[in-house]
Amino acid sequence: MNTVSDQPTQHGFAPLAIARIKGAQRANQIAIYMLYAAIIAFMVFGTIASIKMFHDSQLLYRLYFNLPYILIALTIPITLYDALVIYRYRLNQPSMIALSIGVSTIVLIGGLLFADTAWLGLSCWLGVAFLFRSNFKRFFDFLAIEDNLAKD
Repeated sequence: MNTVSDQPTQHGFAPLAIARIKGAQRANQIAIYMLYAAIIAFMVFGTIASIKMFHDSQLLYRLYFNLPYILIALTIPITLYDALVIYRYRLNQPSMIALSIGVSTIVLIGGLLFADTAWLGLSCWLGVAFLFRSNFKRFFDFLAIEDNLAKD
């Protein structure tokens, strides 16, 4: 039976590490789909709620106001997992990870405590998911280039 240490590495990364990074990339893609769904829900339900016939509909107002917040908030644990994987395998500088997560957390908590709003803090989390997507893309592009160079 092959142990992890006996398996060949790919550019210094064990197969288990590559699999974990690919799993985090898939989780990040799910988070980005949820963010797109939040933006679409905001636009669609906001447009419908602005029609005069639906001005008094509490359901449409709640869907317009709360559904995007809920969808974005559900991506926060996924984004934190991605941050841990990126930090663990050094796919980005630790200071950049700490800055993006720290600023987003401070703005979200500060907005909830002092301004009674969450929209600015949750919009920060939108950017973090897209930042991590670019980190994963750069990493796998690097591995593809290395594979092409090794074949030549």
